[in-house]
Amino acid sequence: MESRHLSIVVRRAPAEVWAFAGSDEHLPEWAAGLAAGALRREGDELVVESPMGEVRVRFAPPNDLGVLDHDVTLPDGAVVHNPLRVLAHPLGAEVVFSLRRLDGVSAAAFEADARAVAADLERLRALLEA
Repeated sequence: MESRHLSIVVRRAPAEVWAFAGSDEHLPEWAAGLAAGALRREGDELVVESPMGEVRVRFAPPNDLGVLDHDVTLPDGAVVHNPLRVLAHPLGAEVVFSLRRLDGVSAAAFEADARAVAADLERLRALLEA
């Protein structure tokens, strides 16, 4: 299984970045690859209209470690674990998403996913640094 770590540096405090990125309210503003439409909360899960159809998202519990890992349950029932971390950085915070190429995913599809994640991270930076 191939992994790729995509990251950006945001000139804001790590706690601010973590709070914004993990907020239900702000998720559709920056994570277009995940939340392309309406979302609603059902218990500890978000039900999200995504480019893949309706998915369920479960984030790691609130923490002081900058962990925003989340499991996405796809329309076919498959669950994808997505490591997402907000780390302290000399200029503010570094946001790191670990993208994993699952079995059956072509190289071209993996590259497209990487581009989509990079675009989402850039939107996150733009919103927080505006």
